[in-house]
Amino acid sequence: MPAVHHVRSAEIQLTTQTAGAPVPTNTTMGTNEEPFRDRDPISNDDAVKVLERSDFEIVGKMLWSSNATYLVNVVDDEFALQGIYKPAKGERPLWDFPDGLYLREVAAYQLAVNLGWDIVPPTVRCEGPMGVGSLQLFVPCDFDIHYFHILEDPINQLTLQKVCLFDYVANSTDRKGGHCLLSNDGKVWAIDNGLTFHVDFKLRTVIWDWAGLEIPEELLSDLRSFIERPVTDNLSSLLTGDEVAAMMHRARGLIHAGHFPSDHSGTRYPWPVI
Repeated sequence: MPAVHHVRSAEIQLTTQTAGAPVPTNTTMGTNEEPFRDRDPISNDDAVKVLERSDFEIVGKMLWSSNATYLVNVVDDEFALQGIYKPAKGERPLWDFPDGLYLREVAAYQLAVNLGWDIVPPTVRCEGPMGVGSLQLFVPCDFDIHYFHILEDPINQLTLQKVCLFDYVANSTDRKGGHCLLSNDGKVWAIDNGLTFHVDFKLRTVIWDWAGLEIPEELLSDLRSFIERPVTDNLSSLLTGDEVAAMMHRARGLIHAGHFPSDHSGTRYPWPVI
C-alpha cells in the first residue's frame, strides 16, 4: 500500500519517477519523514526565475485536491524550494470552464502582480513529468490554520481585504477557507486559483466579512492604477479578450461602488466552506 502521510490536516501519497511518470511507492522516504520542507525567504522575482529555469522531482500527490496536484522538489543549485505542480492532464472536465485551468492559476498570479498585491504565490507555466501545467511556489505552513483563524488576528485584515477584492476582480468561484494560508513567516497567501476569470459572474467565496463597508482608499488607489495601465502581456496572453474585458469591468465596478461586494442572495458560498 502506498505510504500516506498525515501531515497536520494534509495528506500526501508518496511517489517515485519511472519513465517520466509518477507512481505510488513505499520507498521514497521513511514513514516518519516530513515531506513538506521549510525554506529561507525568497523574493517573488527570484522564485519565478527559479521555477522557470529548473527541473523538478515529484514527491507525492496531494490527496485532498479535486484535480491532480503534486508536491515537488525543485532542482536548483542556489535555492532549496518546493512547488505545487498541477498538470493539465490531471484536470477533471467541467461543464462551465474550458480545459486548461492551469493557465488560470498562472493568470491569477499575474493579476496579483498587476494589482501590486503580494497575495498569490509565484506561479509559472511548466513542462513536467505529466506534461504541461502550472508550477507554484510551495508555502510552508500549518494546514490546520485557514481563513477563519487568520481573520481573528487584526494584523491580517488589510491583506484579507485584498484577497476579497482580488477574488471579485478575478471572479473566483472557489475561495474556500482552506484556500487561504498563513505561512510559517506570517504572510497570508491565496492559493487554488484555477476556477477564475469566467466571463459570467460566478463569485463563490467565504470572505464576506466587510460586505457593504467602504473600501480603504489605499486599495481603491491600487484598483484605479490597475485599470489606468495597460494589462500586461503576461496576463492578457493567458485569457481571452472577453475574459480580460469582463475582468476590467468588475474592477471598474468596485471603484464606482466604493464598497466591498455584498451577497444579497446568501448563496455565493463554496462548498465545502473549508
